[in-house]
Amino acid sequence: MVWGLLILNTLGSAGAVTIIPLPRSLIQLVTMGALVAAFALALALNLPLRIRASAFLFLLTMLLVPSVVSSAHLESGFGALFRCTRLALFVSTLWLLSRWWDGGLTFVRHHIRMYFAVLGSVAAGLLISPGAAMPELYGGRLVGALWPLTPPQIGQYAAVIIGLAVLLVLGRRTDRASAAVVIVPSLVLLALTHTRTATLGLLIGLALAIGSLVLTSAAARRFFTWAVLIAAVAAVGFASLLQEWFLRGQSQENLTSLTGRAKVWDALLAAPRATGEQLFGVGLGDKSFGGLPIDNSWLAVYHEQGLTGVTLVAAVFLVLGGVALLRPPSLSRACAIFLISYCAIASYTEAGLGDASPYLLHLALAASLLVTPTAPAPATALPKPAVPRRRVPRWAQRSEVP
Repeated sequence: MVWGLLILNTLGSAGAVTIIPLPRSLIQLVTMGALVAAFALALALNLPLRIRASAFLFLLTMLLVPSVVSSAHLESGFGALFRCTRLALFVSTLWLLSRWWDGGLTFVRHHIRMYFAVLGSVAAGLLISPGAAMPELYGGRLVGALWPLTPPQIGQYAAVIIGLAVLLVLGRRTDRASAAVVIVPSLVLLALTHTRTATLGLLIGLALAIGSLVLTSAAARRFFTWAVLIAAVAAVGFASLLQEWFLRGQSQENLTSLTGRAKVWDALLAAPRATGEQLFGVGLGDKSFGGLPIDNSWLAVYHEQGLTGVTLVAAVFLVLGGVALLRPPSLSRACAIFLISYCAIASYTEAGLGDASPYLLHLALAASLLVTPTAPAPATALPKPAVPRRRVPRWAQRSEVP
């Protein structure tokens, strides 16, 4: 329940027009209420306040420092302090959940189930009102018609659970029928979103994750071989269709500028900044610059939390990636590699690494998978009860007479 409430909190409140108009204030009340409920429930479950030391959570806690320092100037308004409070509650809830991080796949299953439920609402909106689910405003791409979700969000959720489900099948932790129930609909929704970043993140992340299992898993070797063959056939036989899907009807110039993102990035980097703003940013905001979305995690962190925030986020990837490389091959390690690589790829065209977001949840899941399992305490041998010696009568004792 706590994990599901955290996912609900990170769904956001801005997106497409829904079938039943939902006021943004109501959506924000639901998402923020979900975070408060998650924290309260995690605290109730962990009243002894037992936590596991984690470099990942320590770095996220340190990220609060530039966030609070920059937001205290109120350059981004009182909303910056509200977002700092949200980030603090989010990180605190993860600290409370760290008690149950044991390197197992329990949280992976929670992750798949919760996001599959979110995608279920997207599919329901598509069936109820196809026009609202694929509006012209987004170029006919799939959006959330029941809850305001954008195509990149839906693509991200679909890609992540597809990758995790494939890895569970290869590790024989689930059967193929159960995995197909998750993978096939998610692939359809991913294709309808036309999200290039999510598709590339899924393919590259799976390649790296399966590559880490090739030496120890025959199933991974077979899957990798078949995947390469299918990709080669698709590249030759369906090249025109793949190119048309990838371009989404855009011109070459628009594609080169990353759908206009590069112009915002250049303007952000060229803007004059004081020394304090360079070090700590301007405070947590809505990840926009000049009224346009930044759509780059590194530049968004630089804008809102300065070079200090960029350093801490980079340290998160270095720590998680370094630990993943040092761990012996395992299914948990492969899932962590997939999540880390996906977030690293998506950070180029998506924002969210410096604030409470699905990307921080993905990285938190990766951190839980890389935890060294605690060895069970050795059983203490109980002393054997003393057995009273039985006195043997003198007449029954063995004679030593030859």
